Amino acid sequence: MNQYKYLTLILLMMAFNVSAESFVYITDQVEIPIRSEMAFGNNIIRTLPSGTELSILSTEDGWAQIKFDDTIGWIGASYLSIDPPAREQLKKLQRTYNANKLLISKLQSEKEVIENQYLLVKQENESLVVQSSKSQAEKEHIEQIYQDALKLEHENEKLIQESLQLKAELQLAENNTQIQQDSSSRNWFFVGAIVLFFGMIIGFILPRFFNRRRY
Repeated sequence: MNQYKYLTLILLMMAFNVSAESFVYITDQVEIPIRSEMAFGNNIIRTLPSGTELSILSTEDGWAQIKFDDTIGWIGASYLSIDPPAREQLKKLQRTYNANKLLISKLQSEKEVIENQYLLVKQENESLVVQSSKSQAEKEHIEQIYQDALKLEHENEKLIQESLQLKAELQLAENNTQIQQDSSSRNWFFVGAIVLFFGMIIGFILPRFFNRRRY
C-alpha cells in the first residue's frame, strides 16, 4: 500500500512538472516496511511506526539489515537515523517534563511537610529551652538548698558537740557541787561535833568552876 503512495507522488510530480524550488515533506507518522530482501516489490514482512528502536546487523548498497524482536529483514538506510525522530524526542521530553513536574509537586509537598515539621521542632526546641532554663533554675535552687542543708548539718553537728561538751561540763559541775556539798556537810558535821564537844566541856567545867569559887 505504501508503494502505491510513493508511486502516486512520483507520478503527480511528473505530471505537474514540479519546479526545483518546490518542497515536499514526509510525515513523521509514516510507517516503514521491513522487506525480506534488498529490493522493492511484494516482499514486505511487516511495517514499523516512526520512532521504533531497531538493532542494526549490517549495511549494504543503501540498505540496512535490521532485527526487531524476532524479525530480521531489510530497510532502506535513508529511513534510519542514529537519533530518535523529533516527534519521539518531543514525546520523551514531554514525559520527562511531566515526570519532573510530578517530582516538583512531590518535592513541594515534602517541602511543606518538612517546613511544618521544622516549625513543630522549633516550637518544641523553644519549649525545651524554657524548660531547660526552669530546670537550671530549679537545679541551682536545689543545689543551694543542699548547700544550706550541709551547712545546717555542719552547724548541727557543731551544736551537738558543744551540747555534749556543755553536758560534760554540767555533769562535772554537778559532781563538783555534790562534792562541795558533801564536803560542806562533813565540815558542818565536824564543826557541829566540835561545838558540841566544847559545849559539853564547857557544860561540865564551868559549873564545877563556879562551885569551887563558892566554897
